[in-house]
Amino acid sequence: MRKITKGQPPSSFSNWVNQKPTDKNENEWFAELYNQKRWDLVGDLSHHNAQEQFYLCAYCCVQITGDYTDTVNEHVEARKINPSRSLDHTNIVASCKTKNQCDSAHKAQALPLTPLTDECETELKFKISGRVEGLTDRAKQAIQVLNLGDDERNNRALIEKRKQLSHNLMYTHGINPQQALEDDELLKSVIDDLLTPKDGNLDAFAPVVANILRNWIS
Repeated sequence: MRKITKGQPPSSFSNWVNQKPTDKNENEWFAELYNQKRWDLVGDLSHHNAQEQFYLCAYCCVQITGDYTDTVNEHVEARKINPSRSLDHTNIVASCKTKNQCDSAHKAQALPLTPLTDECETELKFKISGRVEGLTDRAKQAIQVLNLGDDERNNRALIEKRKQLSHNLMYTHGINPQQALEDDELLKSVIDDLLTPKDGNLDAFAPVVANILRNWIS
């Protein structure tokens, strides 16, 4: 995960929220966006959130476009847990649509560690192997809820993809993933570069590689 700082919602969405009738609750009205096929508003929201996240999935950090083909509007606090936040933009992020992972795995489960908190970058530890480890109980629970790949038995596909793309990203920055670099200043420079958006985008798994490199700093 990478910490997401929520800004203002797209004006089309906020105007619709402010002008909607009061004959339904927020949860029902969110469902109405889809029942009434308001793809303009749904699309505005997902594209806006994807842009806000530098086009990375809020949970696994794979690249997304904001388009319906690979992106879904995901409620961090599930609608069934807190229906009153169904239209709260600060509770909605852009997630990938990977089966049995991220939004698909989250469903109505409680999520104790979220990308809306600073701790999401420190309580998860990513490894060269592609696996992720939870350093706290809530981090371990979040990994299980979102199926983020702590073990190949749970999500081999994500672990392999994360390993391959992370290694490629390291090589691109002149780092051999098999040899921990001991030059702290160089590591910090690479981390800064990894986390600096280019044309509004971050590379897939850039926050993962930054996490790995932070653990190399003495």
